[in-house]
Amino acid sequence: MERLRGRDRRTVNLSTKLTAIEARVIHDAATRAGSTPSEWAREALLRAAQGDSSDPITIDIFAECVGSQMLMMHAFEPLLKTAGMTIEQIKVIFDQVQKTKLNQAQELLARRAKRRAEEPRRTTE
Repeated sequence: MERLRGRDRRTVNLSTKLTAIEARVIHDAATRAGSTPSEWAREALLRAAQGDSSDPITIDIFAECVGSQMLMMHAFEPLLKTAGMTIEQIKVIFDQVQKTKLNQAQELLARRAKRRAEEPRRTTE
């Protein structure tokens, strides 16, 4: 495969039809990013396909979750100290939460998705 400026040559086209309004939205977004519409669209498609969720609302939601976590950790630490736990014990708990929270969240989402998928069957049975 031929290489072009450090990358493989792009040879595959992917096309779609847009309304005039959709085209304007994409053009404006590309302009804000300092990019051409086709470059902007390629990058947006690849980010979406790779699961990158860096859109502004997702970042805002993530920031709120991190803020809530920080608030809880700061609020619980004095309570746990008052209950007789050492700083080391509290750190172990917080570290355990950090290590397991992603897996726990994924398992919860999987259970919910399974339950939602089974709901239509329950109503027809």
